[in-house]
Amino acid sequence: MANTKETSQIPSRAINSGGGGGVCMMSNTWRDEQHPSFINFISTFLTANAFRLNFVPIAPDFIFNCGGSSVAFIFVTSLDPTCISQIFGRVQKLKLQFANLYVVITLPTKEKNDLFVRSYFKFGMELGKPTFVLVKDLEMGFEKMVKIAHSRGVCKREDATAKLKAERKQTVQAVNVFQRVVTSIPGIDSHDANALNQAIGSIEAISKASKEQILENTDLSADKAEVVSRFFRDPKFYLSPKIN
Repeated sequence: MANTKETSQIPSRAINSGGGGGVCMMSNTWRDEQHPSFINFISTFLTANAFRLNFVPIAPDFIFNCGGSSVAFIFVTSLDPTCISQIFGRVQKLKLQFANLYVVITLPTKEKNDLFVRSYFKFGMELGKPTFVLVKDLEMGFEKMVKIAHSRGVCKREDATAKLKAERKQTVQAVNVFQRVVTSIPGIDSHDANALNQAIGSIEAISKASKEQILENTDLSADKAEVVSRFFRDPKFYLSPKIN
C-alpha cells in the first residue's frame, strides 16, 4: 500500500543545487481516480524533495517544472484491456502537444506486461516517441517521474550555466581587446579607456567622436581628447600603434 512504504528521497545535495525542487502540477481528473492513500504518498514524497504540488485542470496527468525545464507525464496506474485504445489514443494526441512527454505504466504481472507489448506494436508506437517507463508498482512509478523531471532540470541548468560562462568569457575578452586598442593611443591609460568606453561606447563610436564630444562626456584633458580624436584620422598615429 502507498501509505505503508517508507518515503524515499532524492539526495539533498542534488535537489538543492538549483535552489529547490520545483513545481508539480497534477490533473484534477487523475487525482479523483486514485486512492487517497496514494495521493498522500505523492504529497509527502514531493514535500520531502522540495517540490510544490498544485491541482489543476491539465491534459496530461502531470506537468513538472524544474530548473527551467517543463516535462509532461501520462501515468497509467492500471492497464485495463477495455481501455487500451483510449490510452494509446491519448498518448498519440499528447505527444503532438508536449515536446517532453513520458508515459509511465505500472505492470505488476507478466500478463499485464504481455498486454502492453502487444498493444505497443498494435497501435504503431515509435520507439522513444514518447518514452515509456514501465514499473512494478505505483510508488516506483511516481518516484521515476520525479527523478526524470529533476534530472532534466539539472541538465538545463548546467546548459544555461555553461552558456553564461561562455558569454562572460567573451565579454572579458572583448573588454581586454578594447583596453589594448584604446591604450595604444599615445598618452591614454586604462582609466581614460574606461571613461571613453562608458561615455562614448565602442571603438567605432570613439573613432567618430570629435574632440568636443570627448571633452563634454569624459574627464579627459583637452590634450588627450585631441589625441584621441586625431588618432583615428591621422596616419602618423594609427599606422604606428603601441599595442603591448
